[in-house]
Amino acid sequence: MAVKLMGLDLSLTSTGYSADEKTGVIAVKTRGAQRLSEVSNRVIDLIVEHLVDAVIIEGYSFASRNSQAHSIGELGGAVRMRLWESNIPFVDIPPTCRAKFATGKGNASKSEVISAISARTGIVWSGSGSDDMCDAWVLEQMGKQFLNCSAFEWPKVNLSALDSIDWAPLVKCIHMIENEGNNAELAN
Repeated sequence: MAVKLMGLDLSLTSTGYSADEKTGVIAVKTRGAQRLSEVSNRVIDLIVEHLVDAVIIEGYSFASRNSQAHSIGELGGAVRMRLWESNIPFVDIPPTCRAKFATGKGNASKSEVISAISARTGIVWSGSGSDDMCDAWVLEQMGKQFLNCSAFEWPKVNLSALDSIDWAPLVKCIHMIENEGNNAELAN
């Protein structure tokens, strides 16, 4: 049984997601605690809709110095708490690793990520939230590559971005799914 992944790029106004390589954004107009609740609930709804086993989520950008750093931190905490409460394993991917996987360099800009992914895959990213959707797609691909099921070839320098990630939650998820399959076979 294949593990179903979701890539998740959190944003206060346009959270990007990618599941089964279908991308979209969660856009909310609310603020404060209501926004945290709405985004978290919509993430869980998408996980249920797409039958996701594990989430690959972009980690915190500790170099951020903008006025929304605290708010995006709150959103990250709220979403991670909902994932934990729902027993959905998640892997945090540092933004520099996401950029390196996509482009070969860890300090690549959002536009460089989109250009590199479009050149590699032929997928066109445009419109509102396209950078968030692209980032979420890259995160999903990172998980798929770790599982050796990405449909794309990645250069060695890009693949080296996977080396510094703690994949333990995904490995644990794989073992749980395998054990469920073994238990179902024994019951038959």
